[in-house]
Amino acid sequence: MSLTVAAYTLGCKVNQYETEAILEQFSKRGATIVEPTESADVYIINTCTVTSLSDRKSRQMIRRARHLNPAAVIVVMGCYAQTAPEEVSKIAEVDLVIGTDGRLKAAELVEDFLKNREKRVVVNDISQIHEFEDLSITHYENRTRAIMKVQEGCNRFCSYCIIPYARGRIRSRSIESSVKEAKRLADAGFCEIVLVGIHLASYGKESGETDLLDLIKHIAEIDGIDRIRLGSLEPTIFTEEFTQAASQIPKLCHHFHLSLQSGCDMTLERMNRKYTTKEYAEVLDRIRKAMPDSAIATDIMVGFAGETEDEFNATCNFVKEIKLSDAHIFKYSIRKGTRAAKMDGQVDPKVKEERSKTLIKITSDTRKEFLEKFINTEADVLFEQYHNNKKGLFEGKTSNYITVVVNGGEELEGKMRRVRMLREENGIVFGELVEESI
Repeated sequence: MSLTVAAYTLGCKVNQYETEAILEQFSKRGATIVEPTESADVYIINTCTVTSLSDRKSRQMIRRARHLNPAAVIVVMGCYAQTAPEEVSKIAEVDLVIGTDGRLKAAELVEDFLKNREKRVVVNDISQIHEFEDLSITHYENRTRAIMKVQEGCNRFCSYCIIPYARGRIRSRSIESSVKEAKRLADAGFCEIVLVGIHLASYGKESGETDLLDLIKHIAEIDGIDRIRLGSLEPTIFTEEFTQAASQIPKLCHHFHLSLQSGCDMTLERMNRKYTTKEYAEVLDRIRKAMPDSAIATDIMVGFAGETEDEFNATCNFVKEIKLSDAHIFKYSIRKGTRAAKMDGQVDPKVKEERSKTLIKITSDTRKEFLEKFINTEADVLFEQYHNNKKGLFEGKTSNYITVVVNGGEELEGKMRRVRMLREENGIVFGELVEESI
């Protein structure tokens, strides 16, 4: 396959992993992987459909690819392709449509297309898929941490969310397959692995024979893996038993992204979330007692259907109370096919915008408060990239995901060094290297 292949990835870390795995398929067949800004023979657009903005960005990427090379093969896959295959196939620039399953055949499908040039839609009924599609990666380019997908699908059906329709029911990668890939990544020089999934807390639940804690323990035994970081989690996974066991795994990063969505119980009920604000606060208290240095981040949605001013104020007050280390604030977007799309009380876009700004300010303040607790303390930092090449500044992350910048160059890349944190500035901590390295 003497082709050049480029990929655009939209959305979550799961999508990032899948794109890397698909590009590796092409590479093993002799293709050359190029940057998505370059002219290529094949463009893969791995789409997201969480919001209407995601769909729009996907369409923009498709047209940009065609502009770069009018003769290229345009392959659209992922969540947008899965939930709206007919809509995607009608886009003039698109040649192949692949959903969120069957991607192991992506390279083969492109080869077939090159023979007959017939547009194809290869999208399975995802609700009938019950086996984990074991994509794998043997190497990453220019990264210090490796993402590893271990779980697929979601059974929760939150009223606003299209993802169960895009990803299907829960299914998990086997312990054996996960450990095998983690060992390969350790051998390739990665000391940190990020475990990701569509609903990571559901890992192993479909069989009842294993769970996320079991997986973490197995990976923690691998020589060369110094850090295990977890992707987004449902807060209810943090029972007393899980929390105490997690706190006893030294390699587990004390950085937890626990989805909140709203700080108002009435809104949470309409969203079909499975916890109350009281239960969420109890989880945070449990984690902080067991792992006091923990960073707890979240997602918060503003302007959900029926959200009143009082409900929004309740969210603001709750967020101030629980003092998160970081938060992603996003505006509710109607997704056709979800229950929330039919709900009364849709919020005006201008109101959503104002509410978003308010919460961003609140969470920015709580992030600053979190970071200031660590000033004049020391931590191990895994260095990743230049922060400012011209000024000789290099940045990395602590175990609890604080971005730390020090004087240094590319000799730090991929290295774990001890750093003393000196000052916070705009959400970043500036520090100095401590002579003793680890």
